[in-house]
Amino acid sequence: MTKDKIFNWRFCLCCGIFIWFVINLLQGIFTEIQEDEAYYALYGEHLAWGYYDHPPMVGLMTFLSSLFFSGTLGVRFFTIVASCLSLWVMWEIADQVRNDSMKKSPLLFLVLACSIVMFNIYGFVTTPDASLILFSALFLLVYQRYLENKSWKNALLMGLFMALMIYSKYHAFLFLGLIVLSNLKLLKDGKFWVACLLALVLLTPHILWQVNNDFPSFRYHLAGRNEAFRWSYFLEYLPNQLLIFNPFTFGAVVYVLIKINHNNGKSPCIDSLRPSDHVIPTEEGGSVSMVGWSRNDMYGKLVFERGLRFILIGFFFFFWLMAFRGHVEPHWTIVCVIPIVVLLYRKALVDDKLRKYIKFFILPSLLLVLAFRILLLTPLADRFGYHGKEPYYKAIEQVAGDRPVVIRGSFQQPALYHYFTGKESSTLQCYYDRMTQYDLWQFDKDWIGKPVFVCGAVNELSEVYHIGDVTVEGFLTDHFQTANRLITTFNITNANDAETPVFHHGDTIQVDFAIFNPCNEAIDFHDKDFGMVIKAQYLLSNDFSYCVYDDIATLMPQTSYQGHLYTVVSDEVATGPNRFALGIGDRISSFVTEEHQLKIVIEK
Repeated sequence: MTKDKIFNWRFCLCCGIFIWFVINLLQGIFTEIQEDEAYYALYGEHLAWGYYDHPPMVGLMTFLSSLFFSGTLGVRFFTIVASCLSLWVMWEIADQVRNDSMKKSPLLFLVLACSIVMFNIYGFVTTPDASLILFSALFLLVYQRYLENKSWKNALLMGLFMALMIYSKYHAFLFLGLIVLSNLKLLKDGKFWVACLLALVLLTPHILWQVNNDFPSFRYHLAGRNEAFRWSYFLEYLPNQLLIFNPFTFGAVVYVLIKINHNNGKSPCIDSLRPSDHVIPTEEGGSVSMVGWSRNDMYGKLVFERGLRFILIGFFFFFWLMAFRGHVEPHWTIVCVIPIVVLLYRKALVDDKLRKYIKFFILPSLLLVLAFRILLLTPLADRFGYHGKEPYYKAIEQVAGDRPVVIRGSFQQPALYHYFTGKESSTLQCYYDRMTQYDLWQFDKDWIGKPVFVCGAVNELSEVYHIGDVTVEGFLTDHFQTANRLITTFNITNANDAETPVFHHGDTIQVDFAIFNPCNEAIDFHDKDFGMVIKAQYLLSNDFSYCVYDDIATLMPQTSYQGHLYTVVSDEVATGPNRFALGIGDRISSFVTEEHQLKIVIEK
């Protein structure tokens, strides 16, 4: 290849990535912060080796961004940089299949990458997926080289990027598992095991954090997301995937996967080669020479592309199956952008039909993607959470003054309040809300007995405040307290030693319980604003009933109360398997931790 040709493709690629950087930079500046981003920005203010919802990489990225910028770029800058690096690394992966007789086409590559709708969004919006895409791409680049040259350098780099992937998002375990399934010979490869050992060593701080905090992330992701099956979860999955990957691009992927396996005896892609082959046959019956490539090079590329297909198909169907246990967020498969772009690019180099499809369908769809990005800059973006939030939180600040703000039932809203005002905030969960990082931080423990503003509708307590065009509901209190931090343990005494006790409507459940106050202030169960009662909760059916027990007046700091109660299973409680728990209601919240539940069965 001449120097002029090298200059031309490199210039084209660098210009494309620079334009991508500028567009994302401008969009990152002028698009309002999204609610989850404010939550991750709070991660960056409280750096740790782990967080309840995610590994620590997203917190590190927001922290580093805040060192150089304020405002939205103080959350998004390193996400924008990571997106540009991801593009470059994906190009390096896609380009390694070529030889000198095959033209480089950076424009084709950029069209394919930029057509992925969610990749556009994650080009400037900070989420754990941004770093997962980058480090997954780096892992694949090194893995591709390792298949051709099993050097210690490549093995150790694989271990490094394995760890960084897992530090980004736990979906990395699925990604790496699919790579191993696509190449079971790795299980007999000593250097691969050394790479795994290195990754384990690098992950030790995060593992210790999980141990010290009783594995909150794994308990949440493995069990805390379980919901009853709904057909809507299953049926919405495919349309959501079409939208986030672009329906036209998704259709091209299906075409490529079908062509690879059913090509009427022809082999337009390197997948169907064997180590003894020396050409890539094309659609038209011609071929591209493989002379100059070693047997290991050729076979390594076969194994690598099989890995890409395993990732793509594996992620797609794994999360579709996950729809049986609850809602699947559309973006959970976004790391598939790497195999999608690489496979489409490689196939398009030797397939005229696919190139024409890209020209007449995928390329024009970039206008729709651009229109969507412009939409996010307008008031129409309200429904997507990218516009119009700041006035509401500024209004809350005017009502609260310098008091901490407690917001019911949402972990994003306190984060947004802190982002827009810089002032203290936290959340209180009800029994149907999940735990969040706020339950590990426990900011509200420091506010017990002090003035706060409770934001939200609370019967008989809340007032409506009109600040300009904004309405805020809540109440001011000079003596805050909460049941959220009380620790409740219990045992059903009339379960007859059954592993899963069975109760019928009208039965009485007898319970021995203990309540521990870990706070530095006393908890008054008869407080006029935050009076507390104990509830029996049936979590799977969202039912509850009140309990009969001896009066509890005040629970002193760092002390426990032990007692006995009973509750009657009402006819309204749904029949079938359920999870029984005790929650303490304080008119604002009712809190249950995952470990303090017992499986029971309700029958008529």
